[in-house]
Amino acid sequence: MDIRELRYFAAVYRERNLTAAARTCFVSQPSISTAITSLEAELGTTLFIRHKKGVAPTASAEQFHALARRIIDETDAARSLFRRPATRTTVTLGLMRTLDVPRTIALLKPLTARADIALRLVGSDERADARIISKTMLRNDEHFVALWSERYVAVLPPSHPLTLKEKLRAVDLADAPLIDRCHCEQSEFFGRASKRGQTAAIAQSEDWAMALVAAGVGIAIVPEGVARGNPDVAVREIEVKVKREVGLAYRASVPLADALKDFVGKLQKQRTRPDAIKRRRTAAR
Repeated sequence: MDIRELRYFAAVYRERNLTAAARTCFVSQPSISTAITSLEAELGTTLFIRHKKGVAPTASAEQFHALARRIIDETDAARSLFRRPATRTTVTLGLMRTLDVPRTIALLKPLTARADIALRLVGSDERADARIISKTMLRNDEHFVALWSERYVAVLPPSHPLTLKEKLRAVDLADAPLIDRCHCEQSEFFGRASKRGQTAAIAQSEDWAMALVAAGVGIAIVPEGVARGNPDVAVREIEVKVKREVGLAYRASVPLADALKDFVGKLQKQRTRPDAIKRRRTAAR
């Protein structure tokens, strides 16, 4: 095995999806699949179970992940041990408050790993070289590079009566206390309802919204990535298919710093690769 395979494994473990893992690693999906197959053959065990929505880690993957993560971190530390100090360019990124933390961490790592970049993070409304935001927050003078799209789900206290339903409608929440959030597309879900529940609290971040739900304060409509893997809440689908698109926004009238230009170029290349593969497959028929 090599460090590249371990990085791909860690990405699949984090994303629970081969396509999403390929996007965060800036490679094609077949490269991810080949690496996982190679690791499974070398280790003599199955690491992931494929299903319609992605993959699920096996007990072997759970056990192997801690070791793989340690090797990756130690390798990165070794590479920087004797690296000469370089002239660093400060890159300021604005982040909206309601981001999926694991995806954001994976996105920022290529920037924090560079010796020539000093990364500075600010709020999405502050002055920045670029912003990671929902497309609904895009300004007229900004370009937008899509990063990921995610659906919304309902998160409830585990003992709530509505957990007995597999899918919730807006009318189900008409009398329920709700956790409102900033920059949320949940209005699309309640737009068809004649009435909605009372606001029990306003959360400034996804983590705070999840904590309030777990404490039994109310119900929240959140992006699926935020709810994933949280043992303290119950997750249910919602009837209206509400999604948000998250991406990197930057001003069209201001030249990008070279480091950020390279980063944007990789993102754009990764987004266009699936379309190119689809076109080649169509032409071959």
